[in-house]
Amino acid sequence: MASVLVPVLYVGIVIGSLLIFSHFYRKRNTGKLYEPYFPSHQERDVYVTLLQQTDPPPHEALLKAALLRRAMTDVSRVVKLREDKPALQNLLQKGSIGDDLWNSLLQAEKELEAEIVEVVAEANTFVEGWGGIIFQTAGEMLANEKMRMEKYGKVGKTVELPALNPAAAAGPPPPGSLPPAAVLAAMQAHAQAQAQAQTKAQVQGRLTAPAPTSTPEKPLGGLTPPGSGRPESVASSDGDGEPSRPPSKSPKKNKKRR
Repeated sequence: MASVLVPVLYVGIVIGSLLIFSHFYRKRNTGKLYEPYFPSHQERDVYVTLLQQTDPPPHEALLKAALLRRAMTDVSRVVKLREDKPALQNLLQKGSIGDDLWNSLLQAEKELEAEIVEVVAEANTFVEGWGGIIFQTAGEMLANEKMRMEKYGKVGKTVELPALNPAAAAGPPPPGSLPPAAVLAAMQAHAQAQAQAQTKAQVQGRLTAPAPTSTPEKPLGGLTPPGSGRPESVASSDGDGEPSRPPSKSPKKNKKRR
């Protein structure tokens, strides 16, 4: 009988100690503040600030835009939680991470659920039924913004312009001697001076050039126009010329002479 009571008593003591340890451990973790999984929600703070502003009150379109931006941030956080939760769960089972990170993720998930409910309620205050489609609209805008950033780069990114080559432009001072505005003005003045010099040279060349001599036009086909040849000769068909005879006198004058 004693041999049976000893193992039972041992098992009872072990189970009781585990239950007591679990109770105090959970009680301690309940009041413990975990490090937030996401940074502070700036879009939510901006919307609340605009909503509390009364002098002057913000326009309704501005409030809608701020609420839509808030919903876009919530959508991005939901996507991140869905991507990180399976990986963190696997790492937790393997013992690669501690319970703090996992509890932080669970806490962020609960806060995000409350945030979604609040955004839907705020959207319905502007337009009835808008809360049902605001997250769909926010998801489309988020995808469009991501595509635009991949194609054109980050918004507000500074573009580095190529440096001015002093050898390419003859005349202006070196880039380090004058500010950029003065360099540009000097280049423009130099270009204008060159254009005026070229125009003046062209005008002087036209004035000093000799006048072109008029040459007689060559007749077409090598034939002289009528009236330009000698009146006393007429070309025959075989090439021999005969002198032209004066017109004969009238018959009355011929009779008188006889």
